[in-house]
Amino acid sequence: MLINSALYDDGRVVAEPGLDGVAEALASRAGFAWIALRDPSDDELTRLQRELNLPPLAVEDARKGHQRPKVEEYGDLLFAAMHLLEAGADGELRVGEVHVFVGPRFVVSVRHRSDQGFLGVRGRAEREPHLLRLGPGFVFYALMDAVVDRYFPLIDEVEAELERLEASMFQAGQDRQAIVQQLFGLKQRLATLRHAVTPLLEVTSKLHGGRVPGVCMAMQDYFRDVYDHLLRIQASIDAARETIIAATQVNLTLVTIDESLVTKRLAAWAAIFAASTALAGIWGMNFEKMPELKWAFGYPMALGAIAVVSGALYWRFRRLGWL
Repeated sequence: MLINSALYDDGRVVAEPGLDGVAEALASRAGFAWIALRDPSDDELTRLQRELNLPPLAVEDARKGHQRPKVEEYGDLLFAAMHLLEAGADGELRVGEVHVFVGPRFVVSVRHRSDQGFLGVRGRAEREPHLLRLGPGFVFYALMDAVVDRYFPLIDEVEAELERLEASMFQAGQDRQAIVQQLFGLKQRLATLRHAVTPLLEVTSKLHGGRVPGVCMAMQDYFRDVYDHLLRIQASIDAARETIIAATQVNLTLVTIDESLVTKRLAAWAAIFAASTALAGIWGMNFEKMPELKWAFGYPMALGAIAVVSGALYWRFRRLGWL
């Protein structure tokens, strides 16, 4: 579906050509075209390919989706794939994609499986015509910058959830199994973030310094800024992963300690009942020559002895911290 199309000249919108009039508009005017599509049909991509002479392999990638973040060169044209991440109601990260074709006189963005639009990016660019005059390279930077900036709230949310779990781990009565499950859920979200950030970090490093594609030549400082943002996100992901691993180990250690305390309690009570059972067994043999058998106070004495021994054991185990 076509979201927007515009022809810019000297940083201003001069026409809205649509899919079938892009080539004619570019031939009749200076400037460049910016076209945005969302979940396009095969027919729309075919028409756009014909109008702008897009590379067939890149169009096939944009048609199928499910691409790894990348930037590919086809002569003087760039094809970029980036992941769009958004948190679902269940806390899981939903993964969409945006594919961007960047030529000397056009930019085409193709969005798949995502509700995150770029109208705000277009509005910001149109409010800064001096930057739009830099051409398609600026639009490519603006789209990439918007994608990367949307990763920051996601990593902040993971870090906040991790801090909450760390604070609750040492509270009494916590469900250790539930905490471990939540930690692994956070680890999965970080893995999704890493799959979006790490490949993009690698390709962004090729857009500034050294051999740079022609359409990005004037925007090297801007792409360096995006690269710095990705480095910060990557560092935050690595730090959060290490914290999750440490928190999981601590939580498992606490489980072991809890189990040890339960074992001690059971052992202490077993020892108390074992002593009582032993004494009751001795006096329960009923041999005729037992001194206390016919004594009037024999039975109370036996119960008292059992109580004294059990109480002494209980006191001792309390002092040891087993009960």
